[in-house]
Order: sequence, then structure tokens, then C-alpha cells
Amino acid sequence: MKRADTPRPAGEIELKLALPAADATGLARRLARVPVLARRKASAQHLHNIYYDTPELALRQQRAALRLRRLGSEARPRWLQTLKTAAEEDSALSRRGEWEVPVPDAALRRRALKETPWPRLDPDGAIFRALAPCFVTSFQRTRWTVRRRNGSVVEVALDIGHIEAGDRRSPICELELELLAGSPQALFDVAQLIARDIAVLPASQSKAERGYALALGVAEAPLRARPPVLETKLSVVEAAQRVLRETFSQFTANLSALRGSDEAEVVHQARVGWRRFRSAWRLFRAALPADAPPPSWLPLQPLLSFLGELRDLDVARTETLPPLAAAYAGGDLQRTEEWQTLAASMLQATTLQRKAVRFALQTPAVGACLLATTQWIENLTDPQATGSTDTGPQEALPRWARQRLDRLRRQLKRALKRSPGPAQQHRVRILAKRLRYAIEALRPFLPKQRAQRWHQQAMELQTTLGATRDLMQASTLAATLEANRGLAEFLRGVAVGTGSSARGPG
Repeated sequence: MKRADTPRPAGEIELKLALPAADATGLARRLARVPVLARRKASAQHLHNIYYDTPELALRQQRAALRLRRLGSEARPRWLQTLKTAAEEDSALSRRGEWEVPVPDAALRRRALKETPWPRLDPDGAIFRALAPCFVTSFQRTRWTVRRRNGSVVEVALDIGHIEAGDRRSPICELELELLAGSPQALFDVAQLIARDIAVLPASQSKAERGYALALGVAEAPLRARPPVLETKLSVVEAAQRVLRETFSQFTANLSALRGSDEAEVVHQARVGWRRFRSAWRLFRAALPADAPPPSWLPLQPLLSFLGELRDLDVARTETLPPLAAAYAGGDLQRTEEWQTLAASMLQATTLQRKAVRFALQTPAVGACLLATTQWIENLTDPQATGSTDTGPQEALPRWARQRLDRLRRQLKRALKRSPGPAQQHRVRILAKRLRYAIEALRPFLPKQRAQRWHQQAMELQTTLGATRDLMQASTLAATLEANRGLAEFLRGVAVGTGSSARGPG
């Protein structure tokens, strides 16, 4: 007979969705009216979770989380001890290890970890002895169980509450769809039915990861590129999936941070994530299953346009204009006032544009498109999902990578030889970015010195042409905001004067 303190072995397959609604009040009632959840009985309970780690965050370093969960009232609580291991991929769809066991009170039990990966994480018990509370999550969970005709069973959980770490707090407002029976496709099927009526945002961060970020003071910090590790043994499609997954996660993670952050770098990294994703799609497109194309990204265009306009304002306001203030004013009081008026107008326009971005995130069509893209990425290596029956030999990834990079380099060299008009300069800048992103993704398979040289040259092209473009954009914004005509002409003159041709890759 199994002892009560033996953990229940489990692995969870889960789809996590943030809910960017401006007001979480009434979300449970709104969800209950969604057709896929209507007429299904909901259950609700409050969950209070204490996460533990060492002062050096030894568990976080090993991508594990240990918590105590309190169920029921404070007067008559029931406690569960849970060890979780992190998902291997950066995706809203996650597969995590989970070992859970009831414990008699609010104290960790090392004995309950014996039949889990804990002995491998902490062979001598030093970590367990150093454990202390790190952060707390407290939320109301509303559950629905969705049983489909194909036999799949999905638990839909709405969590509304907060994370606490010291004196810091961060809200929780998300959906977790957990697969109880069937294939992961069932999670996306149910999520898409919800996304028709409720705005969603694919979320790759677990509550534990968010809690650690809060404890470290980096909640809502911009997520920068983290190119995945690619092994030679991978097929081209498997490599594509890893790269697309990471780039899309950078995009959606920064969109999520934008809901509460006013930091300009979050906007920048969201746009970088999208550009890297589109560049990766172009890079791998010919090798992807032809019978499983990506979804239309047309519903994202308003959001992407708003992001671009916000980024232009941020760059003009914080980077391009400040170094030019003294040159324009020259100690003249009237010119100083004109410059200050423009700065105030740009700040106001930035505030309004940020609201437009947040409003776009609350549009169900945007969330449905992001969700469909997540599903497309996850299905790339699933023959059942793509309908692919090709079992022939795969092209070697290193050779394919070198051929693709050579082709991109030749495209950039040809573009640099053409007349350097504004349209051609824009094309050169785009090709330089694509070459740079491709090198960063496929660097392990490229000759080291050549890759380094090409990457440096692409960066220089991007920087030089980008600076000229930013100056021109600042002058356009100044005119749009009805700044003094002389000020706008001054900015345009500076842009024209600093424009120069750039050397290409050799």
C-alpha cells in the first residue's frame, strides 16, 4: 500500500494565456457566457502558495520550483507540497514535471521528495536545509471541465489575484488550460473558442518565473533575444521550430510587459521580437511543411502599426532630439521655448500612443491570431497536425545553414550596388537585419571568423542607416505635431547632412 507522503507522479501539459482586459472585474461571469463554457458547472476556491528557495536561489538556477499550497480556510487548512520542473521550451504550451503530495501542516517534508527528481537536485541535503520562503502567490481560481466528443478533456482555470515578494506586488489575471485526456490539439481547440469573445495573450512565463522576477526586481523588464541552442542532429524543421518558438516568445513576453510598463525598451524589444520572428520565418520558409502554412497575420497589423508609431516617438523623444537641443536653441530664449513645446507635445503623443497599443491588446482578434501562431509553431514537427507524410532523408542542418547565409549575403551585396535612394536604403537596412538575425540563429554552424565579420558589417549598416532614418522620422513627427516650421526644417537639414553611404560585406 502506498504511503500518504509518497508524491503522486505526474506531468502536466498546459496552455497558459494572459488576459489583458483593462478590468478583471466580472471576468468569471464573462467567461461563463462563452459558448464552450456555458451550461458547464464551475467550481471556485482560493489558493495560497508559498514558494521556497535558498538565498542564492539554487532551485531557480536548476529550473525547479518547490511550494506549499494551502487549500480551504485559514482556520481549517489542507496543505499540499509540490515540486515542479521547468518546461524545456519557451512557449505558452508547456510540458512540465510535477510531483504533489499532501502534508499535515505548513512545513516542508524532505521525505516527501524521495520519489522525485529532488535527490538529483540536492544529493547531500544542503539545499533543503537552506530553504526559506521566497515569494507568495494568492488567487481565486474558477474551474470548468470541458469534455469534447472526441474524448478529450480540458480543465479551464481562471486565476485572479496577485504575487507578493517582500513589499512588491504584481497582479495575476490568466487562464490555464490543462490537458486531462486527449492530445494537446484539444487545448488549442478550446482556447480558440474562448478567444472569439475574450482577448487573450499567449504567456510562456509560469507563476513561479513571475514570482522570481518580482523578487529580483525585474518584473515587466524587457525580454531580449536568447537564441536557442541548435544541435547538428536536428532536422531543419526542428531547428526552425526552436528558433520560431524563441523569437515569438520574445514578442509576446514583451507585449505582456507592455500592459504595465512604460519603459521604452519594452516597446523596442517587442518590435525586435516580431522582426526576428518574421526574419526566421523567411529564413526557414522553403523547408517548412507546404501543407501547413502559418495563419494570416493581418489581424496584427493595427497593433504592429501602433507599436511602430510608439517606437518612433520614443526614439525621437529620448534618443534623437536631446543631443540636438543646444545646437538649435543656441542660447536663444524663443528657440528654447519652441524646443520645450515640441518636447511636451511628443510626451503627450507618446502617452496617447501607449494607450492605443494597450487598447489593441484588448481586441479578441489580436489574441486569436497570436494563439493561432503559437499553435502553428507547436505543430510544425507533428505529422498528424501538419498532414505531412514525408519520411525521406532530411538535409543536413549545417550545410543548409551555410547555404542560406551565403544567399542572404549575396542579396545584401547586390542591394548595396544599386543607386542609394531612400527606398533602396530601406531595403539595404532590412536585408542587413535579416542577415544579422540569421547569423545569430545559426552561428554554431558557420565559420567563426566569417560569421563574426559578416555580423559586424550588418550591424554597422543597420546602425548607420537607422540613425539617418531616425533623424528624418523626428523631423516628420515635429511637422505632424505642428512644431515651429523652422525647427522641423532644422531637423530635416541635420538628417540630410548626416546621410552617408555604407560599406557592405566583403
